[in-house]
Amino acid sequence: MRFTALLPLLLVPTMAVAEAPAGDQSFLVPYVGVFDVADSDSLWQFGAEYRLADIGYGFRPTIGANIDDESDVYVYGGLNWDLPLGYNFVFTPNFMVGYYDDASGGKDLGGAIEFRSGLELSYAFENQSRVGVAFNHISNASIYDRNPGAETLLINYHIPMRWLQD
Repeated sequence: MRFTALLPLLLVPTMAVAEAPAGDQSFLVPYVGVFDVADSDSLWQFGAEYRLADIGYGFRPTIGANIDDESDVYVYGGLNWDLPLGYNFVFTPNFMVGYYDDASGGKDLGGAIEFRSGLELSYAFENQSRVGVAFNHISNASIYDRNPGAETLLINYHIPMRWLQD
């Protein structure tokens, strides 16, 4: 549990910011959780995403990267789709494609090109920050001979980029 010290990042204190629709801004989204959660050899994982402002209908282009405690790296890009549910909850399906490197001898996912699909449920605070939980599936979609796949369970915190501009 080397990354336990990173948990305070998820507890970033809420700060007052200028009012603006959440779709009009980008978010920095650090996260921590478990990689290969369904396996007995699961690993801690942490990373961050940069979610650009809404390009229409709740779609947000996204880039991100994560690392696990065996130094396996996944760098990716794709789309998140924010769907407001009411009572400040936001449901966000996502789809990413990226490069996975298990050079340290971690989990062999079958190849370097890996796809990620997932679901997130977050709560939006009045200052437009959010806290959420996400479940993702990573797989190579059988473009390689071997396709074991892996699931992640993550906790994240959306930091409005306006906070860094003020």
